[in-house]
Amino acid sequence: MPRAAKATAGQTIEAEGYEGHLEEFHGGYTVVFEKYTADADLAPLMKGLPDDRCQSPHWGFVLSGKVTYTSANGEETFEAGDAYYVAPGHTPVLYAGSELVEFSPTDDLQRTLDVVTKNMEAAG
Repeated sequence: MPRAAKATAGQTIEAEGYEGHLEEFHGGYTVVFEKYTADADLAPLMKGLPDDRCQSPHWGFVLSGKVTYTSANGEETFEAGDAYYVAPGHTPVLYAGSELVEFSPTDDLQRTLDVVTKNMEAAG
């Protein structure tokens, strides 16, 4: 059976205010261990995706802090201890001191990360 841990994840992504540890599972899912040290509204980084929103679903758990997702249906905030599901078509707002574990379909997540990376590079 596949297993992942933050300390042994196969890929690490670091940016100002963010640390992510990713592990791809056979079967098409990726787990991401995320830590935020600064508040961030990621909506501007979603520009170029359909409706300028993340098109990947996510299943997650908030270890500490909180995260807010905005979609056409409104806004919902999940706090420490909450497990959640977020459908495609959202933008996240993240808060300093938050830690999350999220599971996402690998292909959907990668398409989103490609656009986010391009937008981050363009912003400098």
